Amino acid sequence: MQPNKYSKLGQQGIGLVEQALLVFIALATIVATGQAALHIWEMRAVTVADLLLLFLYLEILTMLNHYLSSGTLPVRYPLYIGIIALARYLVLDIKELEAWRIFAVAASILLIAIAILVVRYGHVKFPYSDGPEQDHHSK
Repeated sequence: MQPNKYSKLGQQGIGLVEQALLVFIALATIVATGQAALHIWEMRAVTVADLLLLFLYLEILTMLNHYLSSGTLPVRYPLYIGIIALARYLVLDIKELEAWRIFAVAASILLIAIAILVVRYGHVKFPYSDGPEQDHHSK
């Protein structure tokens, strides 16, 4: 199907909204990072939970940077963020969690790590072609 002038206009409009949202997410992440740093400064102590939160923000910024520079988003990035978020949850709530919940969160982290390995293996073993079906993703 050939795009008409309205579908091109719609694509451009959606692209502008997408870019604006990405900039907003980046700015919100930078503000959140500043708030976390201010909290660390006020407490005069750095905890593992603080570091994991900063790593979450770093991964979000890395993911945004990669998306803005390449126009693609590897599925690994959200998976990394998921692992860090689950690890932070464990660190923060370990004293209040029942054993089965700790096991479930740890198993979730393991499953996500396995998923990352599978995705990486698939990407190396079966790389994407630069065929015509990818042309619309790079624009």
